[in-house]
Amino acid sequence: MNPNKENLNFGKTGEIENGITVWPRADRTVNGVTYSCKAVQTHFVERGEDYVGLVRQYILPVWQPGDLLFSSEKVAAMCQNNTVAMEDVKVGFWAKFLSKFATSNSHGIGMDEPYKLQLAINMKGLPLILWACACGAVARLFGKRGVFYEIVGQDVAGIDGFYSHSSFEVYHTLAVLMPENPEALCKKVYDETGVSMVLVDANDLNQELLAVSPDLADWTAKDLMDLIRDNPAGQDDELTPFVILRPVKE
Repeated sequence: MNPNKENLNFGKTGEIENGITVWPRADRTVNGVTYSCKAVQTHFVERGEDYVGLVRQYILPVWQPGDLLFSSEKVAAMCQNNTVAMEDVKVGFWAKFLSKFATSNSHGIGMDEPYKLQLAINMKGLPLILWACACGAVARLFGKRGVFYEIVGQDVAGIDGFYSHSSFEVYHTLAVLMPENPEALCKKVYDETGVSMVLVDANDLNQELLAVSPDLADWTAKDLMDLIRDNPAGQDDELTPFVILRPVKE
């Protein structure tokens, strides 16, 4: 959904495995173990769909014991309908004013979008947003970035949408929030399908671990995130919210 980032699948051909389209990505090695990586293509997931049903439909046909499933947080939030429509956000003075001073980047829409900043104000309250803006401005003078999001929290950092350049029209006027109770969601998937799952908020700039299924409790966040540092799900319109990592047998 990033107009400055080429679709990772462009000019390539996906492979069909048991009726499922998968897109091979580069192998990666963590702690001496090499993993193959395949992004799993789905349909465009609408609000209110059955998340576990998606795992059954797209993952189980290609799943093998020992695999790790990495899932985008956006598809989980869409299934939960944890979204906000632009028409329900009334942009006020402070959002219009502060957004003029916010920095932008090529990885998505930031707080330079007044609707997104107003949504953050609605979620966190104006005093905290003002404090975060002030601290962020001072920190930038010393070359430090990201202070605003450190103060307001991951739930604000994870707001996605209100993106007029998105390949998907629905995201022009829709914001997707972070999934609710991600730990319970991972456990539900594991209990009902046996799939070892990692729920992440990832883009080309950063990757954040949100939750894992109970069987992966011994993994460190760093090791799991090292497996997807290159954001193999993509940042454009790949329609690959699921990524399977598989240990390569010698």
